Amino acid sequence: MYNRRLTMRRAFVASIPVMAGYIVLGIGFGILLNSRGYGLIWAFAMSTIIFAGSLQYVAVDLLAGGASLITTALTSLMVNARHLFYAVAMVDTYKKAGREKPYLIYALTDETYSLVCTIDTDEFPEGVDKMKYCFWLTLMNQSYWVLGSCLGSALGSVLSFDFAGIDFAMTALFVAVFVEQWISSKNHACAITGIVVSLICLALFGPDNFLIPTMILITTALVVEQKLGVFGREGADE
Repeated sequence: MYNRRLTMRRAFVASIPVMAGYIVLGIGFGILLNSRGYGLIWAFAMSTIIFAGSLQYVAVDLLAGGASLITTALTSLMVNARHLFYAVAMVDTYKKAGREKPYLIYALTDETYSLVCTIDTDEFPEGVDKMKYCFWLTLMNQSYWVLGSCLGSALGSVLSFDFAGIDFAMTALFVAVFVEQWISSKNHACAITGIVVSLICLALFGPDNFLIPTMILITTALVVEQKLGVFGREGADE
């Protein structure tokens, strides 16, 4: 029988590392947004509706610079293209999610994806439903981001200092997630593939156009490596 309190408690414990990062990064986003003249309502709306950390940081400059709809749409596609590959990987996982499925798809982020992919249902106590667990985990993660963004906006309206470099916070989070995954995994084939392909595409296509080719080539390489058994049992389970 489904135990909501137990499921929520387990999801909260798993979300604590994300909470630490999202609140801090959200504060950075809120401060940056406020420094461009967009207040608390904008911070809340963007974090609730867009809910894409790296894109929201980019969107600040798009808003401030008066970018066209076409430019905004193409930029959004480029920045969030990796989510297309996340979605494909989660098709089977979310197949039986029921009415929570639309929200789980909408709110899937890098960090939530990382946590969901490492779920071991054998360790779940009786009463914890996997899909409900994913739902609460996802909802909590978004709430941390929204809270951080609103706090940052409020702080930005009363603080006065140089905000240069604050948008690097999102890059720092990606580095931290990569390092954590590297340490926790015994097989580094995926990580090495990602690094090598990214560097090659960066050299070939340049920093403004390398994202989509990189994701396509990484996905192709990982599929081939999976077929060849490069990852071993651990990689297959992931």
